[in-house]
Amino acid sequence: MIEISNIEHRFIAKGAEDGGLVVLDGVSLSIAEGEFVSFLGPSGCGKTTLLRILDGLVTPTAGNVTIDGKIVKKPARDRAMVFQEFNLLPWRNTMRNVELGLELHGVSKSERMRIARENLRKVGLGGFEDYFPHQLSGGMKQRVGIARALSMSPSLLLMDEPFGALDPQIRELMQIEMLKLLETEARTVVFVTHSVDEAIFLSDRIVIFSARPGRILAIIDVELPKPRWQDEERIKISPEFVRYRSHIWHMLKSELQRTQV
Repeated sequence: MIEISNIEHRFIAKGAEDGGLVVLDGVSLSIAEGEFVSFLGPSGCGKTTLLRILDGLVTPTAGNVTIDGKIVKKPARDRAMVFQEFNLLPWRNTMRNVELGLELHGVSKSERMRIARENLRKVGLGGFEDYFPHQLSGGMKQRVGIARALSMSPSLLLMDEPFGALDPQIRELMQIEMLKLLETEARTVVFVTHSVDEAIFLSDRIVIFSARPGRILAIIDVELPKPRWQDEERIKISPEFVRYRSHIWHMLKSELQRTQV
């Protein structure tokens, strides 16, 4: 479904005479339809930049991304982004926040209300249509963001640390709810996180990035039983889970120590 081909990206300051700051260097990766792939690596390694390139929000300095054989040049309805910051409009209620993307694409009012209501129900917020963001908890706000993304019926869901701003207990609950939702909503997911445990629990594969400039150090196949949400506690203390955590943390620690030298 997705081919990331030799991506390089530089941030060049206005008026600068040098080649700019290289944040991604020679990144190539294939992602199959229906996969859950997490990006994991040190801060500043280009994970979020690559996610934005996948969405078409950023044009890479070199290389390209194709989805179903078409080069990504700009955002499109087959992709949707969920951010760490909830990015809800405070003057719109829950229903109207979920409708926003549909409204921008010219969907009729009755149809977008139907779609918004259906997706709020899917994320467990049926009955909260008239609530405003200030009346919702952090976990509820993030559910609104997920419902807004799902309302676009994307084949590709891009998630940039979506649970990073939540407290640890709510974060774990949201992970479980995410896996439950994906059982009924067939989606390809690319997920950026700084949490090793979160990446292991959610993912089919984990892509480990080096410190800046971001290069792929390793790709880990996570072969843990599914559905994981049904036996979350046992899976997270299993020897297999602990081995994955130890192996991944060893790679990340080496990168972090290298950057401190």
